[in-house]
Amino acid sequence: MKRHIITTADGSKTIQIDDWNEQYHSIHGAIQEANHVFIKTGFEAVISGLQLNSLSILEIGFGTGLNAIITLLKAEKEQVHVDYVGIEAYPVLTSEISQLNYAELLKGDSAEAQFKAIHTISWEIKVSLSKFFQLTKQEKKFQDITNINQFHLIYFDAFGARVQPELWTEPIFEKMYNALKPKGVLVTYSAKGSVRRAMQAVGFVVERLPGPPGKREMLRATKPETFNDAK
Repeated sequence: MKRHIITTADGSKTIQIDDWNEQYHSIHGAIQEANHVFIKTGFEAVISGLQLNSLSILEIGFGTGLNAIITLLKAEKEQVHVDYVGIEAYPVLTSEISQLNYAELLKGDSAEAQFKAIHTISWEIKVSLSKFFQLTKQEKKFQDITNINQFHLIYFDAFGARVQPELWTEPIFEKMYNALKPKGVLVTYSAKGSVRRAMQAVGFVVERLPGPPGKREMLRATKPETFNDAK
């Protein structure tokens, strides 16, 4: 499918898939969306709510690595140890990565080198990218995830249900539910009623929260501490 780089409303770039009229990140601001959905509503809420100084994160849709670099910088700032697993079925091309300007805009002391490292380390191997951040990239389909009670937090950043509805169904969310520890949290930019109902059907407690720029709402789903009766 034909793809090209576009600039979003906050000046950060993303990838446009022309055949789908779909983007890897919000056209209203790629960095703004990532900070709102995954850092503020996910990372910060989980660290505060569970009183953690170490955090295991699963990202569904590793894509451009934007969520990973923002999380790395946040982990260093807060001195929280993060074990991060990014799942991606179709890795982004090196030629596309070279056109993204996230490191320039995020302005971390070593953001450029760290962003490059995120994309040059080998797949399937855990690598320490800083004192506070370990990354494992896994190239596989979301349907093949088999983790059980492993993660505190899931960033669910798949392409939208309009273009890939099969990724927003009960079987997928059951895999997400199983992968989370009790009291674990899943955050996503989506607020579709069908998505919320699929989450609830597998046992999640789901909240509608204010969305990032350009979206009225988003969803946050929590796996109950006592969860066997929830299904």
